[in-house]
Formats: sequence, structure tokens, C-alpha cells
Amino acid sequence: MADLALAPERHAQRAPWLLAGPALLLFVGLLVVPMFLIAVLSFHAFDGTRGVLPGYTVSNYIEVLSDPYYHEIFLRTAGLSLAVTALSIVLGVPETLILARMRSPWRSLFLLIILGPLLIPVVVRTLGWAILMGRVGLINEALLALHLTDSPVRLLFSMTGVTIALVHVLVPFMVIPVWASIQKLDPQVENAGLSLGGPRFTVFRRVVLPQLLPGVLSGSIIVFALSASAFATPAILGGRRLKVVATAAYDEFLSTLNWPLGAAIAVLLLIANVAIILGCNRLIERRFRAIFES
Repeated sequence: MADLALAPERHAQRAPWLLAGPALLLFVGLLVVPMFLIAVLSFHAFDGTRGVLPGYTVSNYIEVLSDPYYHEIFLRTAGLSLAVTALSIVLGVPETLILARMRSPWRSLFLLIILGPLLIPVVVRTLGWAILMGRVGLINEALLALHLTDSPVRLLFSMTGVTIALVHVLVPFMVIPVWASIQKLDPQVENAGLSLGGPRFTVFRRVVLPQLLPGVLSGSIIVFALSASAFATPAILGGRRLKVVATAAYDEFLSTLNWPLGAAIAVLLLIANVAIILGCNRLIERRFRAIFES
């Protein structure tokens, strides 16, 4: 009788695992297993004439960590990711606040415009930016026509062009989490602060911004991770000389066929991504907490 009484409770405890089981298996099969195989591959030795060797070594990691060429690539990728994240915050947060105060149907229309870049394939979108940024592209033609410059500005095959294109497509990933945070925000709380005589900026800093901070942090993590691992946009707009970590790993896999070295680069990118995101999260949370408590 006791076992029969406990049966419904056991079924209730197993239900979440049974419901999440298919998604968990899909996650393990499509992400965890390939990442594990890439990590194992990164420890294999490589020979230019015989290919991947069965022996294991850490020489691939030593080569990446000791070569100034790869140091420059990793630093360039980090700088690009931080710039894209900062610009996405500067553009995305005010954009979302303005969007939240719009009325229908303008709100739906502008939200569709903001999310529009996600509806276009990445290669098509990047090639469009390449046309706009060329020496005879629309942007340079407009700058010359307005006499803002005497010669065409170099946007193509530069960090500036890559940053602009990545911000264009990644701003929606900042808008969506901040939008979700705004939906949870009670307008009466802001009105109460204003009614008590608080300046608008003070009310925004001490009342609104703390409630938007989780969305900003979530969006920053998404934007930083996507920009650090971006491949198509840096490859097309940056060219062969302006390499980032993703394009460097691609070259090792498909150009030199040094799969273990390419796998080591990919693993180090993953480790650096996780370490930077966790470190920045803790630093930003502490600083914002100190600001809000002051």
C-alpha cells in the first residue's frame, strides 16, 4: 500500500525529466558530442604529408599560445566583439525605450523594421553591405556629394566596416531581451518617482535602469558571443588580411588541412568566450550595484 501511495509522487518527479528528455538528447547529440570530438581532435598530432596522426600532443595549444600571429588575431576578435557589444547597448537600449512608448500600429511596424535584418540570409545581407561600402558605393557617393570628405572613405576590408555590419545584425539581439525586461516594468513605479519630485535622469538611473539591467546583461552576452564567433561577415567584409579567430580556424581546417590546429583554435575561442563573459558579468554587476546603492 505504501508503494502504491508513493507511485504518483515518483511519476511527478520523473515527469520533468521525461518531458525534457528529447530536447536534452538533441542538445547532447548536436552540441555536446561534436564539441567533445573537436576537443579530442585538438590534441592529435599532425604531419603535412601524412595528415592527422594517432598520437596525442599539446603542441597545437603551445603553437597558438606562443605565436604572436595568433595573439594579434585573438586580440582583434576581442576588440571587435567589445566594440560591437558597446555599440549595440548604446543603440539598442534607447531604441527599445522609444519603441516601448510608441502606440499601435507604429510600435508593431518599427519592431518589424528592427527585427528585419534577422529575416535576411547572412550572406545576402553581408554582400549588400559590401556593395554599400565600396569605393563607389552608396555611402561614399553620399559623403562625396555632401562634401563631407575629399576622397572615398575606406570601409570595405576594414574593422570599421565589419563593426558596422555586425552591429546592424546584432542590435535585435540586444533589443529583444531589453524589450522583455520592459514588459515586466510597472509604469506606475516610474510615475511615482516623478511625482515625488525626482528628476527624470535620477528616476531613470535609480528606478528604471536597475530593472532593465538583466535584459542588458543578457543581450550583451548574446551579442558578444555571436560577434566573437562570427564568420561570414568578417570573411566577406574583412577580406583575407583582416582575420578573426573564426576565419583563422576555417583556414586551418580547409586551406592547410591542419584539423588539429584548427580544433585547438576553436577550443581556445570557446574558453576565452566563456571566461570573458563570466568575468565581465561579475564586474558589471558589482559596479552597477555600487552605483545604485550610492
